Amino acid sequence: MDTAQLLEWIIKGAIILLVFTGGFAYTTLYERKVLARMQTRVGPNRAGPLGLLQPVADGIKLIFKEELIPDNAEKLIFIIAPVITLVPALIISAVVPWGGIAVIAGRQIPLYLTNINIGVLYILTVTSISVYGITLAGWSSNNKYSMLGGLRATSQMMSYELSLGLAYLGPVLVAGSMSMVDIVNAQKTIPFVLVQPVAFLIYLVASLAEVNRAPFDMPEAEQELTGGYHTEYSGMKFALFYMAEYIKMIAIAMIGVSLFLGGYRGPGVDLYPWLGPIYLFAKVGIWLFFMIWVRATLPRIRYDRLMALEWKIVFPLSLLNAVVTAVVIVLRGG
Repeated sequence: MDTAQLLEWIIKGAIILLVFTGGFAYTTLYERKVLARMQTRVGPNRAGPLGLLQPVADGIKLIFKEELIPDNAEKLIFIIAPVITLVPALIISAVVPWGGIAVIAGRQIPLYLTNINIGVLYILTVTSISVYGITLAGWSSNNKYSMLGGLRATSQMMSYELSLGLAYLGPVLVAGSMSMVDIVNAQKTIPFVLVQPVAFLIYLVASLAEVNRAPFDMPEAEQELTGGYHTEYSGMKFALFYMAEYIKMIAIAMIGVSLFLGGYRGPGVDLYPWLGPIYLFAKVGIWLFFMIWVRATLPRIRYDRLMALEWKIVFPLSLLNAVVTAVVIVLRGG
């Protein structure tokens, strides 16, 4: 490995971290503005022009809020649990391509951090780590509401991970590769949402449950669990959970767009590689709008119905789709 390549990786990693942390802040503003429009309200409009500095005001507020740790909490685990939740959300997109190959100062620069041949497996592995952070946060708080929220999150996320993994399997089988770059390139002529519509719908449902978004936000249901697994958290520790949720929303959208909607591909992207990130983020913005729309529209469902939806409908359907896809590919000789 030469110095130039190492420097390239460092710069790309820093850009990804900056995009995610900045994207988290303005995704919260995006959500509040969209919800306000759908509910015939104004939304944030006081901090800065058009309310664009509202995320900055929120960040300053959280920095200066007092941080409390319950007397009987497992203090070390209580402190590191938010970090365990946040880190996987930040590193999950390392294998997601933002564009093709760009030429900068005579050097060919791929617009992604890395391309590994088991990219999908890497994503599945990293996403499973965040379950530990939420579960440990609920347990370490020594609070019955937090504990129940942690248990709900564990069973919900582990259950829907099965369907999520099987939804990944459709694009992997069609593309014949587990590399995210290969999967995006395989959609040069036709996006996989048209080839794998069932897998796409399963991914939509399972991803909402995986990131604890409404109507599947039972682990933090205020009606019966106060705040769920983060009831005892305040200040910057709570901000880390808040950040993790919105960064995971962006990451889930980027992965879904890459698997089913052609990723960064679009008209002219082969001639002008810098169009790739523009196409990608336009599609991610539409995906996030859908997630916000679902929150504004659907009420939270009962927990037993959430689990029944997974084990009686979503999981069998995802398993059937994977089997049918594999059989069709084998019969076609591919």
